[in-house]
Amino acid sequence: MAVLPLKIAPAPVLRQKAKRVKVIDASIRRLAEDMVDTMRHHQGAGLAANQVGVLKRVITIEVPEEPVRVLINPEIIKREGEREVEEGCLSIPEYRGLVTRAIWVRAKALELGGTEVRIRAEGILAQALEHEIDHLNGILYIDHLKSHEDLWKLEPEEASQEEAAPDSEEPVEAPQPEAAAIR
Repeated sequence: MAVLPLKIAPAPVLRQKAKRVKVIDASIRRLAEDMVDTMRHHQGAGLAANQVGVLKRVITIEVPEEPVRVLINPEIIKREGEREVEEGCLSIPEYRGLVTRAIWVRAKALELGGTEVRIRAEGILAQALEHEIDHLNGILYIDHLKSHEDLWKLEPEEASQEEAAPDSEEPVEAPQPEAAAIR
């Protein structure tokens, strides 16, 4: 298990569409373990494989009150409602934005064992699913902004709470309150 280096915008890999995983083998399991380690190290709620430079359809999500999820080839199959939420992203450090996300989503994916899972999610889990699946399609949360005024740089006191990881030259985001933002 390892903490992988994060790709920071405007890294081209963040704008590329990830490829479907055809076989869940040892390399995919190792990638998933490393992604969980990386997500936890940077205190994120989710991570997509292209955020660590791998163009495979793999995401990890860990939100409060839920077990960590590793999802292979995830896709949203239904959305309902709209709500405005604050988001940030490990690949766009020091910024937050106001975007519209679904109230609830239904998604399907494969688990590491190859079993298909269907998830009905609302709240922060729904937001994390939309955010991470967007990454796999080369979409960043800033693409959902209605206007430039909906994106803001963290204030100096907020930014000073952010620390660079010991093994990384790239900045990472500070932890946020549960309801504040997906990163």
